Amino acid sequence: MSGRKHQITIWKCLKKFILLFAFLLIWELLPASGIISKTFLAPPSEVFEALIRLLISGELWVHTSISLQRAFTGFSLAAITMIPLGFLMGWYSGFEEIADGLVQTLRQTSSLSLFPVFILFLGIGEISKIAVIFWGAQWPILLNTISGVRNVDPLLIKSERSMGSSEVSLFRKVVLPSSLPSIITGVRLSATHSIIVLVAAEMIGAKSGLGYSVINWEYNFMIPEMYAAIVVLAVLGLITNYSLVWLEKSTTKWKEEMTIS
Repeated sequence: MSGRKHQITIWKCLKKFILLFAFLLIWELLPASGIISKTFLAPPSEVFEALIRLLISGELWVHTSISLQRAFTGFSLAAITMIPLGFLMGWYSGFEEIADGLVQTLRQTSSLSLFPVFILFLGIGEISKIAVIFWGAQWPILLNTISGVRNVDPLLIKSERSMGSSEVSLFRKVVLPSSLPSIITGVRLSATHSIIVLVAAEMIGAKSGLGYSVINWEYNFMIPEMYAAIVVLAVLGLITNYSLVWLEKSTTKWKEEMTIS
């Protein structure tokens, strides 16, 4: 019986990678067959070789660390400021009514369209890049935090208040745990958006980072290196997403246990 379960587990793992293997095979065959020129589409074998060279030389590590530092700083600032603001707007309806019009207007403004404004005020250095990442990352966190607080079960709030709990206790025991899944969803969206905005900002106004590397290597017709940087960005996105999925499952495990019981 255990052997059967083992086979099922292996098959489930293989199914997840079948399309990926097929994609890589097609990618390898298209340039090799001449259907698409290697000038535009370097095969995965050459991309892998370029990736190894860049890792050994240390160049890719430098650009990756710079990009991660920028993305993490902007994302962290967004989380630190927007989660408390989201709780205030979600819990106090009067404050939300006053601030909602401004929030809805500002969040419709594209991050990249404001990048020249940030450069004008903050210069071409690191602060302007972090600012544009912060701008793009803040909205998913803010809106999902507001939604999470608003959707707390009113019966839980009434029950806690009927027992004479203070506002602090109500927040700690009811509001925060109930809104946590929605907040983490916002954090996941924000982290993904941080990487997207980071790459675009580095392509426009930077001399380092993965976004700069992609556009620089494309200008110099270093196509395998360009695709290697793109692969690294994709891997970083996957690691970020799955790490936050794990965090979400870990922090909301109590909810699953309550549902099962």
